[in-house]
Amino acid sequence: MTRPLQAVIPVTVSIDPDVHEFPTSHLRTRAEAEAYVASVCFKHGPPRLLGIELEWTVHHAENPRKPLDVDVLTDALGRHAPSSLAPQSPHEPLPNGSILTIEPGGQVEVSSLPASSMRSLFDAVEADARYVRDLFAAAGFVLGEQGTDPWRRPRRVLRVPRYAAMETAFDRIGLDGRLMMCSTAGIQVCLDMGEAHRVAPRWAALHALGPVMMATFANSPALFGRRTGWASTRTRALLRTDPPRTRPGPITTDPAASWAKRLLDTALMCLRRDGDDWTVPSGISFAEWIGGALPAPPTRDDLDYHLSTVFPPVRPRGYFEVRYLDTQAGRDWMLPAAALISLFREESTVDEVLELSSPAVGRWIHAARDGLRDPRLAHTARAIFDLACRCLDRQADTPDGVAERLAAAVEQRLFAAEQR
Repeated sequence: MTRPLQAVIPVTVSIDPDVHEFPTSHLRTRAEAEAYVASVCFKHGPPRLLGIELEWTVHHAENPRKPLDVDVLTDALGRHAPSSLAPQSPHEPLPNGSILTIEPGGQVEVSSLPASSMRSLFDAVEADARYVRDLFAAAGFVLGEQGTDPWRRPRRVLRVPRYAAMETAFDRIGLDGRLMMCSTAGIQVCLDMGEAHRVAPRWAALHALGPVMMATFANSPALFGRRTGWASTRTRALLRTDPPRTRPGPITTDPAASWAKRLLDTALMCLRRDGDDWTVPSGISFAEWIGGALPAPPTRDDLDYHLSTVFPPVRPRGYFEVRYLDTQAGRDWMLPAAALISLFREESTVDEVLELSSPAVGRWIHAARDGLRDPRLAHTARAIFDLACRCLDRQADTPDGVAERLAAAVEQRLFAAEQR
């Protein structure tokens, strides 16, 4: 098979100068801002640390269609409630160190501490997830098991300036922004970027693999009480929210430079100021802000905040935040997470992933709409997950039974897709 897209060619990624070399004054030029973005978003080193974020919609147990009661939700979380929900809360970590946060529609998210062992990471995350389920069950709530809320219309429950401005910006485009904010839930897997000459191949492999992973673990077929015809309605909403902000990144030999240019050309979503109104005129990019489109020039802190308002399937944050997975039922979150972790531990495997995934490059819409009914994605999935299971079998810290569960789940999903 031909090696695809130049992405396995060793390259030097633009990560210069270092962060500490930047002054704390206002950003004066686009070149300065782009260098800063490349520096903070792309940090290289041996791939060692792992992280996981799990997100769920939250429902009243007696009636999952009932709007969320925020006061009951706040009481249920107690000392773990984030300040966005309860300003006076101590916001204590969960027993195994994970941090609990709340998304605009009341979705709950558990974010792990970094770990070097897959087994210890999974043990900690599963224990904290179980703890959260018990907290909610005691208060009469259940956690959703799909990537979208299949019953309720989007309703924002966090009354903070950031999300009010975000809602205003997205409402100019359509309903999908509110759906993304308030009605979706996913799994995020965090992986180190690797050594400098391997950042571009790892970036390419994560993007080439994305449609295959998305198709295999698509789990959001319903919205507003009916099936949408899409395997991953969550992804449909995300891609339609604001394409410059949410589309996949290009496979390129210099992802840091490409990402920095994209960030500077992306429109501002909100402008932090005193008071509750953070809305910003439509269409002003960060580069235009530097150029004088707004009265006061931006600072590095403003650029850091702008970075947090862009939501592609793979987001560089000094590590790779892989965001293209729907929430899974129960403990099944372990399956796609284990596959991703196992495939990106050794650079020779990364190159094999890139080669095996080449038939699926760019098939994001096919994956979201058709899932494994797409023959090309199904064929690629067989090869990819066979490789993942072989990697898991030989890695010493693989949790017991995960490789077998992954193989069985993929085979079952492929068989189900063939019957449709």
